Amino acid sequence: MFTKILIANRGEIACRVIRTARAMGVKTVAIYSDADRHARHTQLADEAIHIGPAPARESYLKGERIIAAAKSAGAQAIHPGYGFLSENAAFAKAVTEAGLVFIGPPAKSIEAMGAKDAAKVLMRKAGVPVVPGYEGKAQDAATLQRQADKIGYPILIKAVMGGGGRGMRKVDKDADFAESLESAQREAQSAFGDSTVLIEKYLTRPRHIEVQVFADGHGNVVHLFERDCSLQRRHQKVIEEAPAPGMTEAMRKRMTDAAIAAARAIDYVSAGTVEFIAEGDNLDNFYFMEMNTRLQVEHPVTEMVTGLDLVEWQLCVAAGERLPKLQDEIALCGHAFEARICAEDPARDYRPETGRLLQFSVPEGPFIRLDSGFGQGDEISVHYDSLIGKLIVGGADRDDALARLRAALGRSHVAGIASNLNLLTRAAGELDFGTGHIDTGFIAAHPALLRHTAPDFPGWACLALAEQLDLAAARATDASPWAATDNWRLGGLAPLVWHFEYDGVDHAVSLLAQGDHWLVSWRDEALPLRLVERRADSFTIELGDRQYHAHLHADGATRWLKVGPTRWRVRALGAFGRPPERRDQAGGHGGSVSAPMPGRIVSVQAAIGDMVVAGQILLRLEAMKMEHNLVAGSAGKIAAVLVAPGDQVVEGAELIRIEAGA
Repeated sequence: MFTKILIANRGEIACRVIRTARAMGVKTVAIYSDADRHARHTQLADEAIHIGPAPARESYLKGERIIAAAKSAGAQAIHPGYGFLSENAAFAKAVTEAGLVFIGPPAKSIEAMGAKDAAKVLMRKAGVPVVPGYEGKAQDAATLQRQADKIGYPILIKAVMGGGGRGMRKVDKDADFAESLESAQREAQSAFGDSTVLIEKYLTRPRHIEVQVFADGHGNVVHLFERDCSLQRRHQKVIEEAPAPGMTEAMRKRMTDAAIAAARAIDYVSAGTVEFIAEGDNLDNFYFMEMNTRLQVEHPVTEMVTGLDLVEWQLCVAAGERLPKLQDEIALCGHAFEARICAEDPARDYRPETGRLLQFSVPEGPFIRLDSGFGQGDEISVHYDSLIGKLIVGGADRDDALARLRAALGRSHVAGIASNLNLLTRAAGELDFGTGHIDTGFIAAHPALLRHTAPDFPGWACLALAEQLDLAAARATDASPWAATDNWRLGGLAPLVWHFEYDGVDHAVSLLAQGDHWLVSWRDEALPLRLVERRADSFTIELGDRQYHAHLHADGATRWLKVGPTRWRVRALGAFGRPPERRDQAGGHGGSVSAPMPGRIVSVQAAIGDMVVAGQILLRLEAMKMEHNLVAGSAGKIAAVLVAPGDQVVEGAELIRIEAGA
């Protein structure tokens, strides 16, 4: 076994590998960019080596620097993690040529599956069922359009070197093909350095099911059962589970046999995932999509239902050992879910967010695991993806695991930046999810999952009371009658009215002191309000005859509130505040389109003098590995275009100015 390894990755990925290596007595070397100087993975590792500037292309994707760092630290092997260089055949080859061990498959296996078009041809020869489509070398727009028309819509455009949903576009009709192709190719070139795409028939109710395989250098290949990864947004996974709901033993046998055949066809070694797609609940008709020649982000659900440590297996196999267990020794026990907690706003087209985590917490307990590279006080950087952490929950069966997942999500909290926790909580609570009726269109078919719902009466009561208590604390040392917080007036006490903005709407909440409690009023409701207990960022109130427990964090004028399983971001306007002005979109008197986050302009789709309508796409911005559409807030004429493709912009930068009317 190795005595020291270097981990060529960052964040939760590096932390995950470090945890197993430490348990095995293997020392670890972390690498870090300028942006990750204080990152958690650098603190957990035995050593940490600076690798370059913040952008991944100048640090984590610099294979020669990583190899040099490993040699200088005396590491014997490099674990690539997942993402970055983990499926880069040239890097795997360079590691081996440098006299180090690549903890992953051979370069030739990565090459065989690296290009999705060539991989499909290879799988057909191996007898593995493949999705109908076009994988030809001709990449001109006219040829690709003809092939799409021939296959029949809807179709899927996919980057051949792609992954994580990047370079992938669903096209419903021929009129949309050209623009979707251009966007997919541009994103593929940016993410993978290769704009080549393939075209596949799009199944109307696709189930995304993948099989975990493992092979050693002695000819042994096993499967570790399947995972269902159908709950997705933008072709990226949101909640995964193992095993797949509705999977019979006969179906499982056919699918796992195909996965093992795929691994044997490329002389595979180490951990790999063979991804299949099926139509709806009919898992008998499944097709090969791709093989990921690395450990997967969602591997913890497989670990939870098998009791195995896949990173430990990787280290053992890379050290030349045989698989720790053969097929008849591997048992499937129970059920597990993984929910990906991301720094993004689902209600605003999954717009990723950056900033400091005021709080990030999930409950502890049996059958609960958190894989994360972040904690309270850490910064989410614009340079990398939006994943904060993964909540993994297990149980005796699916119903048991789902009940635990729902409870754990309801008790989890993120403050300081927007997150998808409300989406995850609602999705896990949906009846269709509970019965296992899931496909990749699940979120689109349940639009309520994305809704922005304002706080209810208990929420507003918590916010107003917190403002009142903070004001009282600030004035506690001032004996002047003008510092009183009970809003006394000639003739008696008057209510103090607190104003808050939520989603552009002003909400007024009044508090009237009444001895040992307050009378709180919101809209047409009024109830007695008492403070039961307050501790740092949490407190309990009694509203009427019911108690509510809340978490509240303040960041300037922003309030991050959680009551029960629901979370909100609210702006405090103060007592006797005024309705907020919407500045994030063009208004009725003109306006501008600004950058919602730092990023790079990839296209400008409007010119000075153009007439535009509300909701029209004007620019595309690339940030945190994804392209984002920026739209006009209202109709008008383009008065100024202040950026060009390729420009780097900061958050809040004005990009396009719009004049109303005309």
